[in-house]
Parts: sequence; C-alpha cells; structure tokens
Amino acid sequence: MNANSILHLDLDTFFVSVERLINTELLNKPLLVGGLGDRGVVAACSYETRKFGVHSGMSMKVARNLCPEATVIKGNASTYTKYSHLITEIIKSEVPSFEKASVDEFYADLTGMDRFFGTYKFAGELRQKIIRESGLPISFGLSQNKVVSKIATGEAKPNNQKIIEVGTEKGFLAPLSVKKIPMVGNKTFQKLVHLGVHYIHTLQEMPLEMLERVLGKNGKLIWLRAQGIDHSPIIPFHERKSISMERTFNKDTIDVIRLKATIQAMAESLAYQLRNGNKLASTVTIKIRYSDYQTYSKQTKIPYTSADHILVPKALELFQNLYQRRVLIRLIGVRLSGIVGGNYQINLFDDSEKMLNLYQSLDKIKNRFGEKSVLRASTLGTRTIGGVQNPFNGEPPIVLAHRKQ
Repeated sequence: MNANSILHLDLDTFFVSVERLINTELLNKPLLVGGLGDRGVVAACSYETRKFGVHSGMSMKVARNLCPEATVIKGNASTYTKYSHLITEIIKSEVPSFEKASVDEFYADLTGMDRFFGTYKFAGELRQKIIRESGLPISFGLSQNKVVSKIATGEAKPNNQKIIEVGTEKGFLAPLSVKKIPMVGNKTFQKLVHLGVHYIHTLQEMPLEMLERVLGKNGKLIWLRAQGIDHSPIIPFHERKSISMERTFNKDTIDVIRLKATIQAMAESLAYQLRNGNKLASTVTIKIRYSDYQTYSKQTKIPYTSADHILVPKALELFQNLYQRRVLIRLIGVRLSGIVGGNYQINLFDDSEKMLNLYQSLDKIKNRFGEKSVLRASTLGTRTIGGVQNPFNGEPPIVLAHRKQ
C-alpha cells in the first residue's frame, strides 16, 4: 500500500509579510505588529526582532525595550482576513481536499497524486503560484503525516520547502529540540528538561511507560510523534462551517430590551465556544421569525475574531438593521460562520494585555464552574442560554434550536 502524502503550508510571519507587501519600505527592517499602547501585546514580529529575544504574545512595552529600533504597527485584522481568503481560494482551486488549520496555515492531502504528477513537484508549483498571485512568502513541509510535515515546514522556513521521504522520519527528527514537537508547550518542555531530555533522539530511545508515567495520557502521543508516527486526519475545509443558537419565545414579544439581551447572551455564548475550541469566525448572521412565521436574516463579513467586544456589537447592529416590521417576534437566532482554527492572536490589535487577560480569566472561570458562572448584568434574564459543550471536539452537536425561554 502506498504511503500518504500530506502537505503542510505556512505563510511566513503572516501579519508582518502583509504589512511589507503594502509598504515595501518595511522590508528587512525589524517590525512589530500588535497593540500600540503601553498595555498592548505583540501579535507578530519579524525575524529581525527575534535575535533580541522578542516573540509574539509578549507585552509590546517589553518588546520595544528589547528592540528599540523596531517599527511598531497596529495590526489590521480586515486586511489579514482578506489575504487569508485569497490564499484559501488559490489552494481550493488546485487541491481536491485541504484543511485550513488557521488564518495562515493549511494541510492538504496529496496522496495518490504521484502516479500523475509527483507530489513534491506539485507542491513546489502550488507554492510558487501562491507567491506569484499573493506576493507573500510561504513555506511547506511534505511527508506521510501532519506532524512530520508541520515540523519540516518549521525547518524549511523562511520562504522555502522541504520533503521528508518515507522511512527517514526518525532520522530527520532525532537531532531537533523536543520543543519542535507540536503539543510540547513550556510546561511539558520543563518536565522533559528535568528528565534530562533536550533532543528528540532521547525521547525516541525512552521506554513508552516512563514517558506515560511523567506526562500522563499525553505521554504516549508525544512518544509516537517523536517516532514520526501520527494518524490525525485532514479535516476538510468548508467555508460554511458554523455554530448557531436560536430561541423560540413562549409568548411572541416586541420587548426590544429583552430581544437585545437575548442576542447579546447568544453572541457571548457562541464567542466563548469559539475561544474554547481555539477558533475564529468571519461572518455573523442574525435571523428573525415574526409571529406570522415570515423569516428574515441578515449577515455581514467581519475580520476573523473570537472576541465578545467585536461580535456582540456586530450582532446587535445587524438586529437593529433587520428589525424593521415592529411586529411581534416568535424566534431570534445568531450564527457565526466562516470558521477557521486560530487563537486570540488576530484579536490583539485592538486588545490590550488587560483585555486579553480578562478573556483568559473569564474563560478559565467558565471552564471550571460552567458557562453560566459569569454573566453580564444585562443578560441575567436569559439564563437558558449557554452550558454548551465544545462544538469542535468531534462530538455530535447538541440540538439547541427552539429551546423555549
């Protein structure tokens, strides 16, 4: 049986590269993208700043002190969203099945293409097409699974490509730092360092039981990844991927304060689900069903986000524009779609460290004590909203539509 061919594509320092495309004077200069205030956070940084110890997620104030000569730019989520869509369309036109892992990262299954074309040649031509049509640098790794391909992309960067032939995975991984294995964050890395494990070859030689004893259930997965073994599937990308909530009222209503509070509660709950699943949405839709059963909806494209303070006002604004008939309302709904993988990072241009910490603290409380443990005062009357599982964990969705309130 032929081995799989899994391609991992990653746009190099995506936000920075887009800024340089728009303004060529920024080329080869140290560049920081993120919140501008003292409490701002670095969303992205150019390679030139990294030798000073700068990395994304750090306080902008600290980054400026480490690299005073850096140009600092407030990011523009809508510009990056536009370029992300452009790259997605190019890949969609060339590849039968692909996964959009985040705004700047993709996997594609090229298995079986060898007979017709040669996967490495095809991947190289796809990369050149993206560079030509978008003007952005992109790197790729090609191997028989997602993990090895992702690590290979990291080794290929910046703006390059790398193939790991079948059977050479262990040798390729052996000399690399254990930090290169997806899933090995700072805490796990510290545990491994205490064991005297710095490089993947040491992990490869360790007994599996020992690793499981130290790292628990993740031990086996990390051990398998160190051996170059990974069976995680490509999750095909569909633009229409969405999460939604609807409410049918026991009694048709025209109470605008109640309607807005319900929309706010639904939008907050959906935003929390996005953050919990490490996802971002790029479309908001509002739906109204009147007492005569006539149903209307209105949607708008937005820059990728998972932030309440962007999604809630947008949902309320759509409702304001859609609710024109002043007839009794039977049902309202909110839907977030155009969903991709990705975390807070793209929200960091408007967010201060304070805002970021607030979301993380609120989400921690909700994760521990339940989604309804923290509510805004204005949504207190809408207690039936929330308490949803993570909709992105592969479990079948709970039917939420038409829950009475």
